[in-house]
Amino acid sequence: MTFQQLQIGAYFRIPGISFGCVYRKASNSSCSLNSLLQPIRPSTKVVPLNRAQIAKYIAQKQEFWKSLHE
Repeated sequence: MTFQQLQIGAYFRIPGISFGCVYRKASNSSCSLNSLLQPIRPSTKVVPLNRAQIAKYIAQKQEFWKSLHE
């Protein structure tokens, strides 16, 4: 699948990039990684995350933020 085919708001990974890097489509020409917008080519190959993977990612992110406040 390509970046262009994703819906805005979809979570994805880029093959060959660290497994821990989860991106989100912000617009037709940019994505976010840790709330930072980055340009991306529409033809970039991506791997969309399924619901279980998204839930796991969000849970890990919440645990990280909780650990900072302890």
